[in-house]
Amino acid sequence: MKPNIGINKKHLKNSTTLLSKILSSEMVLYIKTRKSHWNVTGESFMELHKLFENQYKELEESIDEIAERIGKLGERTIGTMNEFAELSSIKESPGKYLSSKEMLHELLNDHESIIILLRKDIDDCSEKNKDLGTADFLTGLMEQHETTSWILRRYLN
Repeated sequence: MKPNIGINKKHLKNSTTLLSKILSSEMVLYIKTRKSHWNVTGESFMELHKLFENQYKELEESIDEIAERIGKLGERTIGTMNEFAELSSIKESPGKYLSSKEMLHELLNDHESIIILLRKDIDDCSEKNKDLGTADFLTGLMEQHETTSWILRRYLN
């Protein structure tokens, strides 16, 4: 049964399509953060190991919330690595093992890339789709990425 929440079918579909793309980018970023957690070495090993662990746990929670938001809007949630890779704006680096500093740079760039996309998506949700609930949800998600970006940036200054 489709939701009757004051948003027409087309706008609901637009919001869930947008959310599926965000979910995909979050999944790829989650995997990249896990890879960094597993492979970090050097002087700051334990500090970065714990930092990356905290960050992938936060991403894990966001991923679940995004998937549930898609369901709340009446659609099924994608769930395969192929689907995630196809829809993600974040790209993986198979076979590439980075230094600690390179990991920090790459993850920072990925978080900032998601922030830029979220800003556009927030506008689209509120203006084009008349979906203020999703716009608000995405604003909170964007703020999480801004905080994570700020933390990563501090390691690079």
